Amino acid sequence: MFSKELRMPIYAIYGFVRFADEIVDTFHHSDKVSLLRDFREETYKAIDQKVSLNPILHAFQQVVHEYHIDHEFIDAFLDSMEMDIYPQHYDDVLLKKYIYGSAEVVGLMCLRVFLKNNHKRFAELKEQAKSLGSAFQKINFLRDIKSDFIDRNRIYFPNIDFERFTDEDKKHIEDDIEKEFQHALEGIQQLPASSRFGVYTAYLYYIQLFKKIKATNANTIAQKRIRVSDKRKIYLLTTSAIKFKLNLI
Repeated sequence: MFSKELRMPIYAIYGFVRFADEIVDTFHHSDKVSLLRDFREETYKAIDQKVSLNPILHAFQQVVHEYHIDHEFIDAFLDSMEMDIYPQHYDDVLLKKYIYGSAEVVGLMCLRVFLKNNHKRFAELKEQAKSLGSAFQKINFLRDIKSDFIDRNRIYFPNIDFERFTDEDKKHIEDDIEKEFQHALEGIQQLPASSRFGVYTAYLYYIQLFKKIKATNANTIAQKRIRVSDKRKIYLLTTSAIKFKLNLI
């Protein structure tokens, strides 16, 4: 759904963030702290030397140089991954830091690629991109609240007791997500055609997931992972394609 010239850079960014995420989420019988520290060092070594024998890091360093990816984005992302290694009691400040590093900066990296080094447009769309990343991440938290708590001993939302998760708690989170989605859509509509279709399709998917979560009570959310069916995904893709062709997004 992205134009051809955008695909490899986006693959490279995804490969980089997926690699780090796997370290903290799946390597349970290894020293995650050392692995992530080594990964950070190898990342900056690849960037400094402009080459790596690790194909994922080699591809990522090319994107960092070509699209002027801020090192601050990379550091913030890896810092958030490190937060996932240790048990955390999130307050508003820590949650904001975590979401910025784990989701918002990934959107900002992609925005650098989408806008092809147009720094003026980047500054204009930066906040909307952050809103989209934040909304996506909060929906992921709601969708995965059971597995995060049981499998990883994580509760990201402040002042939430998983075993007493209420509809009121859920509504408060949903209100924040609603505002972020509204803000994000303003930015999506201003993206170049080369990236707008892909980003809007992802937006539609998450809106559909959000609707299902909103229609499900808190007790069920805490016991069951909500998903969008494959049939519904195909419908959303078709809808997005039609709107894009008719220039309605």
